[in-house]
Amino acid sequence: MVSKNTSEIKVTVTTEYDNFNSYPSENRFVFRYNIEIENLGIIPVKLLSRRWMIYDLGFGFTEVEGAGVIGLTPVIESGEKFSYFSNVILKSGVGNMEGHYVFENPEKETFNVGIPKFNLVSEVLSN
Repeated sequence: MVSKNTSEIKVTVTTEYDNFNSYPSENRFVFRYNIEIENLGIIPVKLLSRRWMIYDLGFGFTEVEGAGVIGLTPVIESGEKFSYFSNVILKSGVGNMEGHYVFENPEKETFNVGIPKFNLVSEVLSN
């Protein structure tokens, strides 16, 4: 588990290797990542978009951008948390991810919130 605080927003990430949906012989390593976003501030914020940099050892970087997360643009009230999970597929079974979210405050001002870098290492390769 890794966490990062930016502008009174705490982002915590936990990961797990998805052995059931991975096929190492086909260079398909699936990882699930769970994200918890906690508003430590006193005003509500709205998550507008995200940007990921995904590193796959031997295959380089892939950038992923898009609106919201899992099809949602949640408003996170003061003291509340929003959680979701998603998946990423690596070809090598070893890599990492990091990025940022774009949030909006009630005055319609936008700001970036960092997503901490987290490592992805398949169980097959770590034994």
